[in-house]
Amino acid sequence: ASRVAVEKVQVAEDRAFGAVPVAGFFLYPQTQVLVVVLNRTLDAQRHYNLKIIYNALIENELLGFFRSSYVIHGERRFLGVTQFSPTHARKAFPCFDEPIYKATFKISIKHQATYLSLSNMPVETSVFEEDGWVTDHFSQTPLMSTYYLAWAICNFTYRETTTKSGVVVRLYARPDAIRRGSGDYALHITKRLIEFYEDYFKVPYSLPKLDLLAVPKHPYAAMENWGLSIFVEQRILLDPSVSSISYLLDVTMVIVHEICHQWFGDLVTPVWWEDVWLKEGFAHYFEFVGTDYLYPAWNMEKQRFLTDVLHEVMLLDGLASSHPVSQEVLRATDIDRVFDWIAYKKGAALIRMLANFMGHSVFQRGLQDYLTIHKYGNAARNDLWNTLSEALRRNGKYVNIQEVMDQWTLQMGYPVITILGNTTAENRILITQQHFIYDIGAKTKALQLQNSSYLWQIPLTIVVGNRSHVSSEAIIWVSNKSEHHRIAYLDRGSWILGNINQTGYFRVNYDLRNWRLLIDQLIRNHEVLSVSNRAALIDDAFSLARAGYLPQNIPLEIIRYLSEEKDFLPWHAASRALYPLDKLLDRMENYNIFNEYILKQVATTYIKLGWPRNNFNGSLVQASYQHEELRREVIMLACSFGNKHCHQQASTLISDWISSNRNRIPLNVRDIVYCTGVSLLDEDVWEFIWMKFHSTTAVSEKKILLEALTCSDDRNLLSRLLNLSLNSEVVLDQDAIDVIIHVARNPHGRDLAWKFFRDKWKILNTRYGEALFMNSKLISGVTEFLNTEGELKELKNFMKSYDGVASASFSRAVETVEANVRWKRFYQDELFQWLGKAMRH
Repeated sequence: ASRVAVEKVQVAEDRAFGAVPVAGFFLYPQTQVLVVVLNRTLDAQRHYNLKIIYNALIENELLGFFRSSYVIHGERRFLGVTQFSPTHARKAFPCFDEPIYKATFKISIKHQATYLSLSNMPVETSVFEEDGWVTDHFSQTPLMSTYYLAWAICNFTYRETTTKSGVVVRLYARPDAIRRGSGDYALHITKRLIEFYEDYFKVPYSLPKLDLLAVPKHPYAAMENWGLSIFVEQRILLDPSVSSISYLLDVTMVIVHEICHQWFGDLVTPVWWEDVWLKEGFAHYFEFVGTDYLYPAWNMEKQRFLTDVLHEVMLLDGLASSHPVSQEVLRATDIDRVFDWIAYKKGAALIRMLANFMGHSVFQRGLQDYLTIHKYGNAARNDLWNTLSEALRRNGKYVNIQEVMDQWTLQMGYPVITILGNTTAENRILITQQHFIYDIGAKTKALQLQNSSYLWQIPLTIVVGNRSHVSSEAIIWVSNKSEHHRIAYLDRGSWILGNINQTGYFRVNYDLRNWRLLIDQLIRNHEVLSVSNRAALIDDAFSLARAGYLPQNIPLEIIRYLSEEKDFLPWHAASRALYPLDKLLDRMENYNIFNEYILKQVATTYIKLGWPRNNFNGSLVQASYQHEELRREVIMLACSFGNKHCHQQASTLISDWISSNRNRIPLNVRDIVYCTGVSLLDEDVWEFIWMKFHSTTAVSEKKILLEALTCSDDRNLLSRLLNLSLNSEVVLDQDAIDVIIHVARNPHGRDLAWKFFRDKWKILNTRYGEALFMNSKLISGVTEFLNTEGELKELKNFMKSYDGVASASFSRAVETVEANVRWKRFYQDELFQWLGKAMRH
């Protein structure tokens, strides 16, 4: 129990054996427990009945049972809602608040008749009292854990639909949002997704109904409460007339994720929080599989997974301050730290690697068995490994999955494989593996601490190719520090490529001769390599150079081929890889030579693709997704690196909106146009966008208007925005963090945001300290692009004054800034020298 006032505790033996006298009871806040002291011991194997009478406040914060509000027709309305995961059910009622203790729950809620109440199960009976109050009695739940129990009291309305198997799906939201149809998209895909998962897992959805509840304020994007999933409005409501494709994708994936949890998490629950990555990694991986079911042409699992999950998490996991995906959890306070991107994204990447080396259909059968065996119970990672090994065995393959996966889940980080050709014997190669770390300096420090030479069992797929022919894929299991292998077809003119379609969670490096052959292949005919392989090469090259494994010019030479690239993914990978590099250089006096080099690579494609027209009727044509996303990516690069035509176009579109008061800016590039307009034009544009931010009701539009305000070059406006961000009446609590982070990304505001963060740390930490993700997102967002000795010193001094708070996030921040400083000291000149030469030719 936590923050509840207990009035009375009674203990009775079952079946009228009478009361067991209670000597007393007390709350012990250090470990959040309620202790009941008895006069005698209890007998084993006997049932007792414990009755606790207590009361507690409905909190105004975002955890436990809390109150939230929204404004409609100028009046403020309230709602009560819960967020129990991971350890906040104990704030609402005393309970055995750990996932292994599954129980059945019967809930009754008494409320005024003007409100409705919701919980995991449907209402069984409602009793109306005289004074305008109603008591709703909900059906008893199946066996379940406390963290995904839920209830809500609100005056929302809903729309509903029913799945093929008879599950009633409802979406509840503010009456005006329901009327506008903002919830229709989510409702429609939820029905299809339940049918998809029932078919894929061969296990029916196990409750009579599923409600989706859209709330204005929530600490996370969403929470998978069984039968009553709760979403923050921005992640579920969609106005087709003002939403871009990327917003639609965002909404889709959050829903796919939460529906997956109804099986992975709710029906089968991790034994303990150290394996939270099992439920989160699966749900995150299925975001891509489920979206592929809804939009087969989008190629999410094969392509978009690389840039949005793999490349992103490998950045984090390449730090010496990273941690294994399974982490020990000994105290309640440890639990929050296991919910981080390593659990979600590395978890998903390892599951994708597993699915690929097992083969998707065997993997699917293994999952069906796992869910069938453990439904309504708990399972740990070894239960999953054993079930999957068994599925492989039935298929005539013998891999000890536990042995392989333990190395990937119990060791932090990942390997870089280096493939070296042999100059004397043509078809022989040497393969080595080592722990990949961005900052070699940090690595030596870390090794002294752990003295561990990490090794992994690596499923390395390879192909050999030359200008006219590519061999079929071969797989080599690499388990030693270095190994010699014989490769067919490998001669002087052939290149070798490892980790095909980047299905493995590792990077690949080559000797320079092979890099040159690959670059040559990309320039002559890039389509010999698959789309995913091109994206993988770009990301690996930038990361290897960043860590000093590769000369700085190699990644910049690779992206020269982009002027011929017609696919979205390699552009997206390049854009994401250039971003941190850009941030390291954007306050340097010779920055413009880097800028010009990038613009030169972007120019041809930018001219070829042009701008989208605004004849967008809200219907998203599937085939055009890749094309529209590519065009958006190229416009974003052109505008942010300062292409003159792009700047003119953005300014014209904004000016047209201001003068005509009609927004004709194409949806898919609105955020880019708003941001570019604010950065180029005067204060009037900023005021105009600020006004539109207040007046618009569409959630997706509000978000991009707010972010556009952070793009200004005017430091006074940026300071004003930072100060306004902490006013909850103006900016929603969960959006304030985005404001501060976006100001930090702006070179004109980086030092302002960093100073603001330090000055306001007490307030920020009080507000976000307990919410998973928020604090770490804020700390990394404000510090990740600091890169001078002075800033590093400021960060270290700041940490000294606040010892212990968010220590893991701060030590990651220090390591990141140290790596930034080190990169500048060792490699910046090499990069600029090469750029100078390249631009002269």
